[in-house]
Amino acid sequence: MATKAMNFKLEENEIMDIRKVASVFNMSLTDVVREALKEYIFKMKNDPFYRLTAKVQEASAEESKEILDIVENLSDDDMQITSTKLFRA
Repeated sequence: MATKAMNFKLEENEIMDIRKVASVFNMSLTDVVREALKEYIFKMKNDPFYRLTAKVQEASAEESKEILDIVENLSDDDMQITSTKLFRA
């Protein structure tokens, strides 16, 4: 996969923290940020809201609130995928 450059802004204390971690672990700043983003994206993709809505093109604010209200009350057992079925529109 091709690597592309991105620019973004961080607070000075965040930059100092990244530099410190990079120094302690003998890593480049890019590698520290890349690893942190990988962990964050993995965590977010496992979030129930993401798992339920990632394939939805658009949801209204009301639909999103309704989904979040339901998801917040689900247990781990409720979130267990037991089977899948492809539905075609």
